[in-house]
Amino acid sequence: MLVRPGFVLEVDERTPPLLVHQGEGVLLEQFPLGTRVVYPPESLPGVGDVDAAIAAALAAPVGSEPLAALLRPGMRLTISFDDLSTPLPRMRRPDVRGRIIEAVLTAAAAAGVDDVALVVANGLNRRLSAGEVERIVGERVFRSFWPGQLRSHDAEDPDNLTVVGVTDADEQVEVSRRVAAADLLVHVGVVQSPAAVGAGGLVTGLSSYATLRHVHSVAAAVRRVGLPGDGAGGVGDGGVGAPPGPAARMGRLLCEAVRVFAVAVTVNAATAPVHYPFLTRREWEWSLADQAMAVGLGRGLELVGSRARRRLLRDFAADYAVTSVSAGDPTAVAAVAAAAVDAQQRVTVDGQSDVVVVGLGPFGPFDAGAVVNPVLAAHGALGEVFGRYRGRPVVRENGALIVYHPLTPRFSQLHHPSYVDFYEEVLAESTEAATVEAKFERQYATDPWYASLYRTSLAHHGVHPFHRWYEAAPAMAHVGDVVWVGGDRAACARLGFRAASTLADALEMVSGSVGRDPSITYLHSPPHLIAEVR
Repeated sequence: MLVRPGFVLEVDERTPPLLVHQGEGVLLEQFPLGTRVVYPPESLPGVGDVDAAIAAALAAPVGSEPLAALLRPGMRLTISFDDLSTPLPRMRRPDVRGRIIEAVLTAAAAAGVDDVALVVANGLNRRLSAGEVERIVGERVFRSFWPGQLRSHDAEDPDNLTVVGVTDADEQVEVSRRVAAADLLVHVGVVQSPAAVGAGGLVTGLSSYATLRHVHSVAAAVRRVGLPGDGAGGVGDGGVGAPPGPAARMGRLLCEAVRVFAVAVTVNAATAPVHYPFLTRREWEWSLADQAMAVGLGRGLELVGSRARRRLLRDFAADYAVTSVSAGDPTAVAAVAAAAVDAQQRVTVDGQSDVVVVGLGPFGPFDAGAVVNPVLAAHGALGEVFGRYRGRPVVRENGALIVYHPLTPRFSQLHHPSYVDFYEEVLAESTEAATVEAKFERQYATDPWYASLYRTSLAHHGVHPFHRWYEAAPAMAHVGDVVWVGGDRAACARLGFRAASTLADALEMVSGSVGRDPSITYLHSPPHLIAEVR
C-alpha cells in the first residue's frame, strides 16, 4: 500500500480555505498567500493480526530473553500500564493495552505465577475511575483483579512507597513498593511521541512527588526542549550530545533495581472516526460531501451548547491501526517505538518562519472527561505542539505564535481543583516559571486538601498545573508574541498573552516584532506531526 508522506504546501490563489481546530469547534480559514502549510503523513497501514503481533513481540523481544523465560512459579509479577494521557484521542474498544495485558497474564498462568498485581502508571495525574480502568484492561481482567490487585498509583502514600536508590546527581528514586518488590515489572504503553518512551517514562508514572519534582522542574523542562540553540533540540532529546536528564538517570537506576520488560505499541494517524473522513484529508481533495460535512460540523458545534459538545467529544474514539508492537529491554524498545512514530509523523520543513499558526484541538493528555482550562490550553500549544520538532523550532527566536482556541476560563472542580487556585492566585502574581516554582510550588505540593483530593477523588495532584506551566515556559521564552485567535481577553491577559478576533487582527498585532510581510507556517495538526526543520 502506497502511503503519501507529509509535505509542505504553499498557499496560492487556488488553495481553498483550510480546516483549523479551535478547541471544541472547527472552522475554515483562508490563509495569506505564501503561507506554508505543513501536513502530516497519511496513515500507515496496520500490522494486520494484532494478537499475532503481540505474541511475536513477547516471544522474540529486543535486548531481552522471551517473556516466557522470565516467568517462574513463586515470583512476584507487577504489570503497569499507561493512563488516559495516551493515546489521543482515545482508541476505539478493545484497547490494545488490554489485549497485551491478557497475553502477559496468560503466559504468567502457564508458568505458574500466582502473585500478580496491576498498577496504572498515572504518576501525578489523577486516579482513574473504575469505568476508565475497565475500558483499558477489558472486562475479564477488570473482573479478575479490581480493586484489590488492580489500582492507580498513589504518589502520596508513604506506606506504599520505597526508595530504590539515589542517582549520581543526588536524586532520590522513590517508587511504588509493589514495583520495587517485583521480581519482574512488565510495562505496557501506547507511544505517540518519541519523548514518551524509555525507562524515564517508568519513573514518571510510578514515582512519588519527591522524585518527580526533579523530572518536572523548570530546569528539566528547558533541558528537554533544548532551547536556546541552533539545531540542538526538539521532541524531548534535550540537545545533541547532552548528558542524560533526570528522568533518564532515574529510569536507569530503577531498571538496575528491578527487572523490567517493556511492551510498546505505536498507532497510525487515523485520529478521525470513519464517519468524518474529511478531518484527515487534504482540503483540495475534499468531495462535495466532505465540504458540506465540514461546514455543517463547524456550524453545528457552534449551535449546540458547551455541555452537549463535551458529551459528544467524551464519546469520541479514534479508529487507529496498530503499526508496531515491540517488547523487551526498555531502551531497545524505546528505539523501535520512536522509529515507528518518526515514520508516521515526521515532515521535513525548510527553515524557520517568522510566524507559526496552530489550531488546538479538544483532546489533551490531562483533560479526559473535563473542560480544557486556560492553563492546559497554554500547555497544549506551547508545551505539546511547539515542542514537536527536530533540530530547531518551526518559529524563529523572537517570532510569533498564533493559536486558535477560545481559552475560556472554565475549570473542572472534580479533576482540576488546584488549577483554579493556580490561575486565580499564582498567575495573578507572576507568570515567570522560575518565580512560580520558587515561591509557590512547595505550598501546593504539601497542601493536605489537594493531597486528599488526589488520593481519594479524581483530581490531579496539587502541583500538576505548575509542571504544565514549566513545560510551556521554554516556548514562551523563545517567541516574542503569543496571540490567541478567539481567545477570552481576560484569560489571555492573566496568562501573559494577547487575544485577537481574527487571523488578520493577530497578524496586525504581531507586526511590530515580525514586520508587515512575515513568513507564515501553519501546522496542520491534528493528527500529530514532527517537523524536522533544516
